Amino acid sequence: MSAASYSATETLGDGRQIEIRALEKSDQADVLAAVGRTSAASLYRRFFAVRRDFSDREIEFFLNADFTNHVALVAVMRQEGRHVIVGGGRYIVVRPGTAELAFMVEDGCQGLGIGAVLMRHLVALARRAGLKQLIAEVLPENLPMLKVLEESGLALTRKQEDGVLHVALSLS
Repeated sequence: MSAASYSATETLGDGRQIEIRALEKSDQADVLAAVGRTSAASLYRRFFAVRRDFSDREIEFFLNADFTNHVALVAVMRQEGRHVIVGGGRYIVVRPGTAELAFMVEDGCQGLGIGAVLMRHLVALARRAGLKQLIAEVLPENLPMLKVLEESGLALTRKQEDGVLHVALSLS
């Protein structure tokens, strides 16, 4: 299955089903709604600033994954009888063999293991694409993200600089 048509269903620790699938251009309203349900603190940990509004150019960038150099997955759960995007993860190739990784899970779904599930699927896609390393810039207080990275099973190095942790994960 290609990254652009990627879809997998998993069961979370609490028994709920979650679909991890490729981001689609038609997901714009659902992605923006998920951002709207996310707290200022969580948005700060993701964007290093509280962001509720994005320019048309930024929205286009986030939604226009080419699934080669920019792979984006969403986490979809059934809530109140409908399927809702509750999080997402992506990697963007920054140089040959290396991609930067980022996640966001809305507050009401944090702690369910969604970040770990997204991580597992992104790692599988990155390996299939021949990447050797994933990197992430993480605020030191972003303990949930650090936990996902540390528990990924990948060899990890980190360096703190200017109040940000630079994390590198080996895919070899």
